[in-house]
Amino acid sequence: MFDDEFGRVRLAPYTRFVTAILAISVGNTRTHIGRFCDGVQEIDASEHIANDQLDTLVERVAHHFEQLADDQAVVALASVNETFARVLEARIGGRLGADISRIGRDILPAISTRLDPTSKTGVDRLLCAAAAFATLKQACVVIDAGTAITIDFVDGEGTFHGGVIAPGAQMQLNALHAHTDALPAVTFALPENEPFGRNTHEAMLQGVFFGIRGLVQRMIERYADTLGTFPIVVATGGDAALILENEDFVDRVVPDLILMGIALSVTAGLVDESADDE
Repeated sequence: MFDDEFGRVRLAPYTRFVTAILAISVGNTRTHIGRFCDGVQEIDASEHIANDQLDTLVERVAHHFEQLADDQAVVALASVNETFARVLEARIGGRLGADISRIGRDILPAISTRLDPTSKTGVDRLLCAAAAFATLKQACVVIDAGTAITIDFVDGEGTFHGGVIAPGAQMQLNALHAHTDALPAVTFALPENEPFGRNTHEAMLQGVFFGIRGLVQRMIERYADTLGTFPIVVATGGDAALILENEDFVDRVVPDLILMGIALSVTAGLVDESADDE
């Protein structure tokens, strides 16, 4: 179930087959680290480190690995930034003296899909969808608000159907500055609570903030039209709390959803392997 007080997700009971997992999600701008112990029933600790702080990131990964205190711990890494992931995998593998399992290479995301046969879907989207459905056991919309915005649909059978990809908040602001002569560089933040942007800076923030909210609401409505009812909506990602936490059409904001998906996929893969051995 969802733990609303802490914004975390508890995993399904069958994760008892694994005692400890260190989950690492490499994004375009930062890396999310989380450790699972005590039967892998829930996340024990997590943090984000910017990718440009590689030495700090390696040391924080090592810290979390040491906290697991389990020589059978699984270290699993998922990435949407392959160039950085290769560097990080080599560094942490050497630092920990442990094998690194890659989601997509060594372990499949624990979700079925209904997509074009030639499509290649980002592993982050699949992992978030897997964690959401494993917890909810019903149709849901999964929003990831980070460098990009993704709005994906999972049906009541747990099948990922894909969805929408759009530029994230900071990417939109960067594009406005880069492709115009007069618009300034702006760092994304919550706009002022009034209907009018009374200066250029505020007008840009208002446009991006409410543009993303409007996109999310419209896509949820479209998915609901297809489903015949409104599905539960779960949001995650670095900007999710800022943009979506107080919206009526979003049921939960779960910061660690992708880490849950990594842990779920690890345990599902190990269960499958044990079944094959019987």
